[in-house]
Amino acid sequence: MQTDITTVVYDIHDLTEYINWIYFFHAWGFQPRFAAIADIHGCDACRASWLASFPVEDRAKAAEAMQLHKEANRMLNSVDGKYKVYAIYRLMNANSDGDNLLLEGTRFPLLRQQTRVRPNDPFLCLSDFVRPLSSGIPDTVGAFATTIDENMEQPFESDDYKLMLVKTLGERLAEAAAEKVHETIRKSVWGYAKDEHLTMKQLLNKDYQGIRPAVGYPSLPDISVSFLLDELLDMKRIGIKLTENGMMQPHASVCGLMFAHPASRYFSVGKIDEEQLADYAARRGCEVSEIRKYLVANLQQ
Repeated sequence: MQTDITTVVYDIHDLTEYINWIYFFHAWGFQPRFAAIADIHGCDACRASWLASFPVEDRAKAAEAMQLHKEANRMLNSVDGKYKVYAIYRLMNANSDGDNLLLEGTRFPLLRQQTRVRPNDPFLCLSDFVRPLSSGIPDTVGAFATTIDENMEQPFESDDYKLMLVKTLGERLAEAAAEKVHETIRKSVWGYAKDEHLTMKQLLNKDYQGIRPAVGYPSLPDISVSFLLDELLDMKRIGIKLTENGMMQPHASVCGLMFAHPASRYFSVGKIDEEQLADYAARRGCEVSEIRKYLVANLQQ
């Protein structure tokens, strides 16, 4: 199993088909149905037919979405070849130890759900998807980070609209790089899904085996674990710097973990109580007051 740190450099045109346009349009205040413009053939007849498919009262909004998509693609073409998108990953020997992961000897504390969505649901923790230390058999967990070239936004700083456009596209490109590198890892590097054959729609719907929860997302809500990932990945290799609060710079950056277990799935940790907060802080080796600020949204009132 490969355990060294690997860097990948993408051209923007390598990633455009991996962009999830639903989230791009969401950032601009559009409902998901308007993101379907990204699936339409670019000819005038197809675009006109798509526009006509909306009720009359929605056509102005649909036309706005169509124009935004056109301008987004124009910007992607303008920055392609001038800037790169970077990814870094590492596959590590791993085991679970209660609600902690042990990654190449580094303890990575996690949070467990305390509330159920349905009565018979288990209380999930990401460590559930990794073979326990008591088994005596090592498992594998991946870590990754992606980011854009920090200079990509500079040419547009004097134009508020274009700056917003390049910022939202940068976020999508960082996510697209995470999607593409995860596909490569599943199919060849880790190789647990060698026979995977998905359409791009299936891939963006995450119809593959395994998950890649990112820091700050519902199953990994404490952004300060970015510091732990940085120890494992050395993210400055691809230009990512962490602020004192664990935020990544450039802002269009993603980092997280990768799990291969067939039963692994995304979930939300949700609300936790003071007892779990204290337990988690102790496992992190931090003061409760320090960890509290990262988990305000998860604390029971």
